[in-house]
Amino acid sequence: MNLQADRFFEKARKWSEEYSLLREIILETKSLEEDFKWKHPCYTFNGNNVVLIHGFKEYCALLFHKGALIQDKEKVLIQQTENVQSARQLRFTDVGQIIEMRPLIEKYIREAIAIEGSGKKVELKKVSDYPVPEEFQRALDEDAAFAKAFYSLTPGRQKGYLFYFNQAKQAKTRESRIEKYYQQILEGKGLDDLKKTKKKE
Repeated sequence: MNLQADRFFEKARKWSEEYSLLREIILETKSLEEDFKWKHPCYTFNGNNVVLIHGFKEYCALLFHKGALIQDKEKVLIQQTENVQSARQLRFTDVGQIIEMRPLIEKYIREAIAIEGSGKKVELKKVSDYPVPEEFQRALDEDAAFAKAFYSLTPGRQKGYLFYFNQAKQAKTRESRIEKYYQQILEGKGLDDLKKTKKKE
């Protein structure tokens, strides 16, 4: 057991009972090592992340890092947002639900370990797989400095912007979004950096 994870479970209030049971189920596999990453208990196999325990206001969950590769015949794994390509959540709202689903939880954990052991990887979308909205392409064509700044961003940040701009169905909305993040792209920042700055303020 990990000391930082111990403190996490000791301090937990809202999902204390649920967390403890999920931890017990995971550690019973005897194949995973407990670590503490991203401020949450994370369980690894040969040093690679397999599953993480975390909680939100409405639910607590197991996050399978390569959940997209699990054969989810029960259709219980959840993709948090359209932009999440690899990870999948198994959500719970009370300890009774965890008890009822325990056999399935154990099965999915075993499968997640097997996937990690096999070396399988989720094929992530490339930047080229995301269409470039006409309005954004025009902005890139008209401003060389802007185009250079955008293509200097990490692939993850480029995908984040393209995904966000493409979500808007109307041209006016797309143009508004591009204008809003224009300076941020020039400064080499990602889509979420603006949100983080606002939170600090």
